[in-house]
Amino acid sequence: MRTIGSFETSNPLLNQIYKNACWGIKGNYRSFPTDCPQRDERMPWLGDRATGCFGESFIFDNSLLYEKWAQDIDDSQKENGSLPDIAPNYWPFYSDNVTWPSAFIHVVNMLYEQRGDVQPVLKHYKVMKNWLEYMKHTYMKDYIMEKDVYGDWCMPPERLDLIHSQDPARKTNGTLLATGFYYNLVEIMIKFAGISDNKADIAYYTNIATQIKTAYNDKFLNKEKGFYANNTVTANLVSLMLGLVPEYYQKRVIDNITDKTEGEFNSHVGVGLIGIQFLMRGLTAHGKGELAYKIATNKTYPSWGYMIENEATTIWELWNGNTADPAMNSGNHVMLLGDLLAWYYENLGGIKTDKTDVGFKKIIMNPLFPKELNYVNASTESPYGKIISAWKKTQSGLEWTVEIPANSSAVLHFPTTSTEKISCNNRRISGNKNIRFIDSTNGVIRLEIASGQYIFKSEN
Repeated sequence: MRTIGSFETSNPLLNQIYKNACWGIKGNYRSFPTDCPQRDERMPWLGDRATGCFGESFIFDNSLLYEKWAQDIDDSQKENGSLPDIAPNYWPFYSDNVTWPSAFIHVVNMLYEQRGDVQPVLKHYKVMKNWLEYMKHTYMKDYIMEKDVYGDWCMPPERLDLIHSQDPARKTNGTLLATGFYYNLVEIMIKFAGISDNKADIAYYTNIATQIKTAYNDKFLNKEKGFYANNTVTANLVSLMLGLVPEYYQKRVIDNITDKTEGEFNSHVGVGLIGIQFLMRGLTAHGKGELAYKIATNKTYPSWGYMIENEATTIWELWNGNTADPAMNSGNHVMLLGDLLAWYYENLGGIKTDKTDVGFKKIIMNPLFPKELNYVNASTESPYGKIISAWKKTQSGLEWTVEIPANSSAVLHFPTTSTEKISCNNRRISGNKNIRFIDSTNGVIRLEIASGQYIFKSEN
């Protein structure tokens, strides 16, 4: 499997985490993505890759692997529509939860968004629909999904000798997770129904989504205090990132996420396997990029840096993998990466596909420029060719080298107030037929560029 991505920053810890992640992912690529390569398990757990597959797709040409794995999941479906937690189902775990089997739909969505491939959507649409119908008719009551099994798995425990937290305040309501994830899957299926020309299903799923959102907020939203369920970071983060929070409450939910993370968890990871799928990109998308950067560069428990400080060369199964009970303690897992690698490329590097012109037909380049980070060099190969985004801070502002492949375009976000402060290849951008001004808002200028090689310089 070819390596198609590269990533380097001015921060050695971020670079080492990236190397550890790559080494762990390689060790778990077989004919399907496994949870660990070294102990008597080595199973393709679905929950581990629901978001991880997106980050991996920037680094490895893994399309065939995930197309094959989607077929494994398809083949494992029972006649009643149930999907397993592991596929191929060598261990026949059919626990009928939502969060783990959701990886089936997320993998298909990754292949569509990251590679522009509609074939998996067309091929697996019926099976995906059958599973959602089975779960709806079997476990949903008044548009609330009442079945969950794993919760926010591997939430960092309050004591270093524990495997799982025993503190009820750290545990996220499983019904909230199941309902939130089901809502998100229905939203994806609206898109898939359009792609596969199942037009009647668009209205069907749209109605279900509307009903779920209303029921979800009626049940879980504390309207007085602006948080969900028992106010865990995961409960609020999942609600926010899956589009369930009414606009009026969004700021208060973000504030609760921030307060809990900075206060209770001292700007460290305060989520388990479910929350970590949204943590880094969620904070960044809502104006908390510096907090995300702090989490990424911590060296104390619980953090990826803590693993490295304790001589890890891959990613552990547990945040406290050096001290926890060895009954469940792998030194080579990738499930706790969550959305970290996607955050590396999309938010630090600024390489993200547009959600409409998918497969990097249109590239959204909106990097986070953390105060303590001086440069990022990122690249990946899209279906159209190689994309490069390499920025570095200068005394006067920013120098940004960009390469856009043929038949693609990009929208660049510059942290400056005037186009007069931006030059391209040592010339003013006005009059350049490959550069189009879009708008200027809140100290950010957006430019659309055609394929080509550019060296931009902008002043603060």
